[in-house]
Amino acid sequence: MKAVSRETRERLEIFAALLEKWNARINLVSPRDMPHLWERHIGDSLRLVPFIPRGARVIDLGSGGGFPALMIGIACDAEMVMVESDQRKCAFLREAARACGVRAQVVPKRIEQAGVPPAAFVTARALASLPQLLEWSAPFLLPEGKALFLKGKNLSDELTETERCWHMQHRILDNRAASGGAIIEISDIKRVE
Repeated sequence: MKAVSRETRERLEIFAALLEKWNARINLVSPRDMPHLWERHIGDSLRLVPFIPRGARVIDLGSGGGFPALMIGIACDAEMVMVESDQRKCAFLREAARACGVRAQVVPKRIEQAGVPPAAFVTARALASLPQLLEWSAPFLLPEGKALFLKGKNLSDELTETERCWHMQHRILDNRAASGGAIIEISDIKRVE
């Protein structure tokens, strides 16, 4: 995991303790992932931090257990809009944002029904295939906005599939060869006519 300030580390520790407590009642992360929470979930989510300016407004789709939304909110002092349809997970997100001092709005709706104003950044992690992510993200992005997705080892295949129905600019920002995962930045999204 990348180095963070002492204050950020303390806030991340508050988050981790809260997640462990809540995970016993609702499934936020797989129980077998709990021993690897810091590297597999927190550290992975923190990989987005260098690409998001401090104080930015970010819409996170399918926020679930708070990854990457709350990590971005903590490390970037970002204003987070978290879209999550599971009411129990929404309760966790509200409590975790409060406990960790994250400026956050939790939208307890399906992504297609969220109806929030667009932002400069849209994020998602372990949510859907790239074509589906673009379908959901396009209405939430400002014209100059960027979508930042943490994707797995099938990214190349997903890009090929996506280019059939979407015009876009994209860059691979961070490629972790060991896990096969990457961060992809997408902008100038337009549906193929």
